[in-house]
Amino acid sequence: MGKLLPQPAPEILRGTFDLLILRALTWGPAHGYAIARWIEHATSDVLAVGEGTLYPALHRLEERGWIDASWGVSENNRQAKFYSLTKRGRAQLTVETENWRRYAAAVFAALEAQPSSGGG
Repeated sequence: MGKLLPQPAPEILRGTFDLLILRALTWGPAHGYAIARWIEHATSDVLAVGEGTLYPALHRLEERGWIDASWGVSENNRQAKFYSLTKRGRAQLTVETENWRRYAAAVFAALEAQPSSGGG
């Protein structure tokens, strides 16, 4: 029998990543680094966030009108772009959260399902 190898951190699905970004902003404006750290902390470091996925996602969400961006000063006294949830973004978060819950419930149901007794 082969030895099980440690698994790399799972990739974050695009729609899920958008949902996590919107959720991260529910507590108020945050810069990109803080958003990434929140996602990593909230998922017990299972999901890693790279700049190569974070910033394109932030721009995509801004283009959709779900978040706004403005320049400010970070806790390190550096210029940083801060992102905040818009009214449309908050509404989208509600929709996406419900969609994700239904999706996850369906996947778990399938994983726990017994073989069907029908034909074959």
